[in-house]
Amino acid sequence: MRSITASLGLFAGLFLLNSQAIAEDWPRFLGPDAKQASDDADIPLEWGEDKNLEWKLELTGSAGSSSPIIVDQKIFLTSYSGYGLDEIEPGNIESLKRNLLCVDRQKGEILWKKTVDAVLPEDPYRGFITEHGYASNSPVSDGEYVYAFFGKSGVYAYDLDGNEQWHVSVGTESDNREWGTASSLILYKEMLIVTASSESRAIYALNKTNGEEIWKAEASTLDLTFGTPSIVPLEDGSEELVIAVPGEVWGMNPQNGKLKWMAEIVMGGNISPSVFSHENIIYAFGGIRGRGSVAIEAGGQGDVTESKVLWESSLTSYVPTPIYYEGYLYWVNDQGIAHCTDAKTGEEVFRERLPLQGSGGGRAMYGSVIRVKDNIIATTRRSGTYIFKAEPKFEIVAQNRFDDDTDFNATPAIAGDQLFLRSNKALYCISKQAEN
Repeated sequence: MRSITASLGLFAGLFLLNSQAIAEDWPRFLGPDAKQASDDADIPLEWGEDKNLEWKLELTGSAGSSSPIIVDQKIFLTSYSGYGLDEIEPGNIESLKRNLLCVDRQKGEILWKKTVDAVLPEDPYRGFITEHGYASNSPVSDGEYVYAFFGKSGVYAYDLDGNEQWHVSVGTESDNREWGTASSLILYKEMLIVTASSESRAIYALNKTNGEEIWKAEASTLDLTFGTPSIVPLEDGSEELVIAVPGEVWGMNPQNGKLKWMAEIVMGGNISPSVFSHENIIYAFGGIRGRGSVAIEAGGQGDVTESKVLWESSLTSYVPTPIYYEGYLYWVNDQGIAHCTDAKTGEEVFRERLPLQGSGGGRAMYGSVIRVKDNIIATTRRSGTYIFKAEPKFEIVAQNRFDDDTDFNATPAIAGDQLFLRSNKALYCISKQAEN
C-alpha cells in the first residue's frame, strides 16, 4: 500500500500541475481578470515570417475582429463568413454565417468548427461596420464550456468538444447607427454576463449551465455602448459590475443587476474601450463627443459625480482599452499615438507617435495593448506590432510584422510562452520554440 506521505506528495504534484495549466489559460477578452498582462511569459521580442513563428493558420473564407481565448491546449475564436468580406462586392446578406472555431494550440490545426446562420434582418455591410465586421465579440470559457455571442443570432454554449449545450436570443434590434455589436462576454460566479446594447439596450445575466435568464437590466442609454463590463472587487469583499455608457459610468450589483451608483462623464457619442480598475479605482476612456478619460473611486451609492470622481482628462482612447502598470496608464490611440499618464492624477507623462508604415488610412489601432513583463505589446491594424517599455520614458524595443495586408483588429493573447495574433486572414502563434 502506498504511504500516506507518498499519496499526499502525489496529490500536491498533481495540484501544482493543474494550477500551472490554469495559470497559463487566457480564458476571456483581455485575459485572466481582464489584467491584459503576463508577468511570466517568455516570448520573443522579434518575429516575422521566418523568425519565431511556430505556426500560422489561414482563416480561409472568414474574417473577424474578436480576440482569441485559450483553454489548456485549445484556442477558441469567432469569425464570420458568406457576406461582408469585400466592401466592393459584399455579397448576399442572407448568406451571412457566424462561426466558432476550436484550434489545436500546439499544431495550429482546426479541431472543430460550429456555424450559425444569421438572424435577419442584419445590419448591412456599410459605414462603420466595414471597419470590424460581424465577429467582434470575443468568446469566454470557464474551462468546461465555451460561450459565444453572435449578436442578433444569439448566445451559444458548447462543451470543449463542440457539442451545443444551449442557445438563447438576447434581442434582434440595431443601434441607431447600425454599427453592429462588439461587447464581449464575461463570467461572474454561475452567471454569464451579456451586454446586448445593440440587440435590446439591455445587460443580461444568464445561468451559464442552461441559459436561463437570472436578471435583465434595461436602459436606453446603453445604445452605442461597445465596451465590455468589468467585475471590480471592493475593500469589504463584495464586488461591482461596472460599465461605461455614453455620458455615464455605472456601478451595478452583479447579483441582481440593480444600479448602485452612477457618475456623469463628458464622454459622449459612443463608448468602445472597456472599463478597468486597480485597487478600488475605476478608469474609463472613450467617447467621440467630449472625448476623454476619468478615474472614479469604486464602492459608491447614488450619484457620485461630485464625491467619487478623482480626475477627468481630455486624453483618451477611442477603441483600445488602456492598461495599468506600476502607477501609470499606457495605451496606443486610434491615430497610432502611444500615451502614458499618471494614474493618480491623469496628467500626461509622454505622448509619442509610432513610426507607422503602410497604414493605408483610417484608424491605426483597434486592439488593446497587453503587457509581458516590462514590455507593452501594441498590435496596429496595418503596420505591424510595436513593443515599447512599460516605463514612464518612451522607448521602442522592437517592430515586427508579417506579410499580411489584412486588418489586425484583435487584442493579442498569451498562453505559457506563446503569443497569439489574429488578423482577418490568419491566426499566428509566436514563440521561441519555433527556433528550436
